[in-house]
Amino acid sequence: VQLVESGGGSVQPGGSLRLSCAASGSPFRDIAMGWWRQVPGKEREFVGAYRWSTGSTYYSDSAKGRFTLSGDGAESTMYLQMNSLVPEDTAIYFCAATTGTWSWGFRSTRSYEYWGQGTQVTVSL
Repeated sequence: VQLVESGGGSVQPGGSLRLSCAASGSPFRDIAMGWWRQVPGKEREFVGAYRWSTGSTYYSDSAKGRFTLSGDGAESTMYLQMNSLVPEDTAIYFCAATTGTWSWGFRSTRSYEYWGQGTQVTVSL
């Protein structure tokens, strides 16, 4: 599975961004995916997860109510719509995927075999 993120950038507090993760190399019905973020010097943090077979979505507490996951099977792309952004959302955002299911749960990095290169999101005045 190959993953390519896009859509990062700089935005003011209260603004919005939409991240995209284009996937290839495996049937989408077999993939479970997630978004993670990381600030230099800190551990990678779970943001949200998406199961293609059911359309089920899961969010971290910080993302719930502000971020929305969706998928477009025709485009083989997962989206993360981020609204009401705050400076604490500043990070490199990574798309991740696993074939099958999340063996250690969707909140564990160990559940994902494939990772994208990351895209920078900066929220500041």
